[in-house]
Amino acid sequence: MKVIQAVHSDDFKSYGTQRIRENFLLDDLKAIDQANFVYTQYDRMIVGLITPESKEVALETYPILRADYFLERREMGIINVGQTGKITADGVTYTLNHMDCLYLGKGTKDVSFLAGAASYYILSAPAHAVHPNAMVQHDQAFSAELGSLKTSNARKISRYIHKDGIQSCQLVMGLTQLQEGSVWNTIPPHTHERRMEAYFYFDLDADQRVFHYMGEPQETRHILVANKEAVLSPPWSIHAGSGTQHYKFIWGMAGENLDYTDMDSFGVDELR
Repeated sequence: MKVIQAVHSDDFKSYGTQRIRENFLLDDLKAIDQANFVYTQYDRMIVGLITPESKEVALETYPILRADYFLERREMGIINVGQTGKITADGVTYTLNHMDCLYLGKGTKDVSFLAGAASYYILSAPAHAVHPNAMVQHDQAFSAELGSLKTSNARKISRYIHKDGIQSCQLVMGLTQLQEGSVWNTIPPHTHERRMEAYFYFDLDADQRVFHYMGEPQETRHILVANKEAVLSPPWSIHAGSGTQHYKFIWGMAGENLDYTDMDSFGVDELR
């Protein structure tokens, strides 16, 4: 499992394009029939993608976890970004359609992703409490319509794992869909010093890109992101984007609390 170390905001100011990509962009998650995971030193979040096209993929442990099994001391959120698929967890089979979410709590031992046309985006954070495994379908999740076509940011935000939804120890997870004709997300931007965040962009045409903006509000940089790639956002960084077409993205956080609204906002006129 690849490990990405945390970056200080002062160091980030001197980074060029390649170094930014190496430290924050997760662009090697697409290999099929295997688990593709990255261990980050931002709140010990693990980010991954499993696309089990021709064979079942079992969730195995890794030396860096120093655990008998992956979820011995962890919890996990899974969102299907492909077609309908099945996951088994401790003898229970879950069927996930496109954009459905499954939560697996600490202590879940035997997990397998069955072969098919699904593709599973995964976040896993340390857990110090046990919460029951739970699933929510996309059309049953709490959702809100925000923005407008006038400002090119008409979007639907769906919350899956949060304090008023699926219960977790510290993981918060949801999904945003931009309407056709809208390309901006998370504007005006914000930071949250108490939590890290990761964005995963999907349902983007192969020849299109998202300009993901990050950095302190007065020291912004950007990363070009392709379909099924993720970006890490440290607590000191904004996280926003504009695409060459409309797209969807999964957002997920881990840290000090489960409050979705815990953020420090900045006006567009404050950005540099």
